[in-house]
Amino acid sequence: MDLSGRVALVTGSGRGLGLAYARALAAVGASVVVNDVDRAAVDAAVATVPGSIGVVAAVGETESAERLVAAAVTAFGRLDVLITNAGILRDRVLWKMTDDDFDAVVRVHLRGTFTCARAAAIRMREQGTGGRIILIASPAGQRGNFGQTNYAAAKAGIAAMARTWALELARSEITVNAVVPIAATEMTRSIPAFGPVIEEAERTGEPFPAWLRRDEGLGTVEDVTGLITFLASDAAKGITGQAIGIGGDRLALWSHPAEKAVAFRDGGWPAEAIASSWDFPPETYGIPVPRG
Repeated sequence: MDLSGRVALVTGSGRGLGLAYARALAAVGASVVVNDVDRAAVDAAVATVPGSIGVVAAVGETESAERLVAAAVTAFGRLDVLITNAGILRDRVLWKMTDDDFDAVVRVHLRGTFTCARAAAIRMREQGTGGRIILIASPAGQRGNFGQTNYAAAKAGIAAMARTWALELARSEITVNAVVPIAATEMTRSIPAFGPVIEEAERTGEPFPAWLRRDEGLGTVEDVTGLITFLASDAAKGITGQAIGIGGDRLALWSHPAEKAVAFRDGGWPAEAIASSWDFPPETYGIPVPRG
């Protein structure tokens, strides 16, 4: 892949997955705008991403989104790729989750994705040369996850926005896809089945075991970057509106919601008729318990 001459903006790229995305894009020639809320994290990231600039900003508000896009244009003359990676967690079960817990996560993940994508789309349409918008989703948004009402709802909304924007931006040759990554991060480290394995691999320098990389699809943050680089390139110009999972040794295309079973009854469905006829096979829900 060669992204020479392309300009990418990666939100939440001071550490973790976002930093891995920024480094991977720079490695194939892209100029990168690094973003984080933490000045020290931005400065450290810029030092490891060749030719990048850093912008300290909390995503969510329109002013921040417009400032990030303007920084890319001022420094590099254009914007070709947006990756909306910024996020926070405020995990609690429903009956303990506060309004602030809910609003904070939705503001960063969902509203932040919206405001940044809107600002980027305006700029890309003005340029008239197409573009790539890559939204970072999550298995929690695809299946639900215990204790993550706010996060799962925001990530599900992000996948829905990818499909909607793919329709709206198609004529402008701007593709929009949702990436569903699974990688060894601070969040996955907290999962009891994963934490000890991740820590042992970091201690010994040995690769993750096959059951983790293949069965669970979990690897390093660098394992996710190939999909990001691909979707940012011309090779992916025909791919849009998709939710694509990646992690470890696994690459997967998530299905979109669709009717699984349908029944008909002349005159409609009163409650009693539904009760006497219900035989739909139930859908599973929740992220499966790791098998390792």
